[in-house]
Amino acid sequence: MRDHCWQSLILGAAGYTPWLRDEGSLTRRIQQRCDAFAVRPMRSGLARVACDEAALLGLPSDRYAFSREVFLCADGKPVVFAHSSCAREHLRGTWKSMRGLGNRSLGTLLFAHPLVKRRALHYKALQFHHPLYRSAVALLGDVPRRLWARRSLFYLHEAPLLVTEVFLPEILELK
Repeated sequence: MRDHCWQSLILGAAGYTPWLRDEGSLTRRIQQRCDAFAVRPMRSGLARVACDEAALLGLPSDRYAFSREVFLCADGKPVVFAHSSCAREHLRGTWKSMRGLGNRSLGTLLFAHPLVKRRALHYKALQFHHPLYRSAVALLGDVPRRLWARRSLFYLHEAPLLVTEVFLPEILELK
């Protein structure tokens, strides 16, 4: 599999496959499998996004976008690293609620809004040279050789929001 390609099929994901394929709210699924759920914000603001992300958002590759990165934690342990991006101009309109999420889950916002539509999921095994891999392992003691990730576009009033979720090894320990 070439590094820059995200696939519509999952190959070799073993125990991660049910998590990767689930099209419902990841937040809700984690909450159902732990006693204490928390969102740990890491970064939020304008940033350059990867070229493939810019293309999906319809942005020139040299343009800044709004980006938010958080860890989803179950019983005090990070289980998912989540990265979301949208065009800067949509922060004043369609996706304005992105700016004030703080330690609240984006999933609760997305899955509660009846007009938000999710596109197909795409998958990738991230390795050490991928920027999202490096961000995702920031809180891990033992660093795995690869991390499974999925991403999809959410649309509200034709404005795209890209959500990427990187699954950490502790997710496999949930009930």
